[in-house]
Amino acid sequence: MPKQPHESRPRICDYEGSNYRTEFWEARGRDYEDRVERVALRRLLPPAGRRLLEIGAGFGRLTNEYHAYEQVVLLDYSLSQLRYARQHLGDADRYLYVAADAYHLPFRPGSFDAATGIRVIHHISDMSAVFRQVRRVLIPGGVFILEFANKRHLKAMLRYALGKQSWNPYELSPVEFVELNFDFHPDYVQQRLEVARFETEKRLPVSFFRLASLKDRLPTDLLVGVDGLLQLTGLLLTPSIFTRSIALGTSPNQLDAASIFACPECGGELAHKGAILACHWCDLRWTVRDGIYDFKAPLED
Repeated sequence: MPKQPHESRPRICDYEGSNYRTEFWEARGRDYEDRVERVALRRLLPPAGRRLLEIGAGFGRLTNEYHAYEQVVLLDYSLSQLRYARQHLGDADRYLYVAADAYHLPFRPGSFDAATGIRVIHHISDMSAVFRQVRRVLIPGGVFILEFANKRHLKAMLRYALGKQSWNPYELSPVEFVELNFDFHPDYVQQRLEVARFETEKRLPVSFFRLASLKDRLPTDLLVGVDGLLQLTGLLLTPSIFTRSIALGTSPNQLDAASIFACPECGGELAHKGAILACHWCDLRWTVRDGIYDFKAPLED
């Protein structure tokens, strides 16, 4: 039986038209953060694969790390970020650009053998709902690499001990320190992954030296090298944690299907006619804009 379209919508953090690339990454001296995240990602990625879903791909900062995959699907809620990624990466057959939210992934079950979510889950108010979606679109044994903002990091614990911070870093519940910006306890994240039928294989602490005073005084190569060594200690005291989890249970394997897309509202099959994708079940229609599959909102009649 077809599912009913979703009536309620979660809060969405929208980077549409933002200067995230130029102001946050390029103008703020974050070469250290970029490089240590790449170190962790390379440690956790499988050596090769068929199709990878990059959730929260943004402007494609990390997409070149997935070169061993036959196809990469860049998913983000911001059309403007995806347009830049497309301009930068091009229209090669191995890239698909999809505008959608992570709560309603517009894909058929078992369409991917890997997924990543880096610097995105801290904008998610319902982590469990997103994890269920990721598990649905992965094949059994598929790899999910997640990065999350750690609530129980060393600076937060020190500030709490000195009475300079009201929220408790040891409590499991997430803390929303700014609207739609969450920090998570590592054990809370692992519990939510388990409920969504994932088994966590590895957890890596990342960004040990995310302090302007250190980054301004010490060579970036040195900081990255030491951070890479400390990632292997398993000391989950850093502001960023990377995890590698495996999809458990049974589900379809549709890596060879003619189309990976499904209606994000009801899960129905989509008929692709030109630039329009129409759902057989709920009659909603979606479109392709500037080479980007736009599932942010259905077309109006």
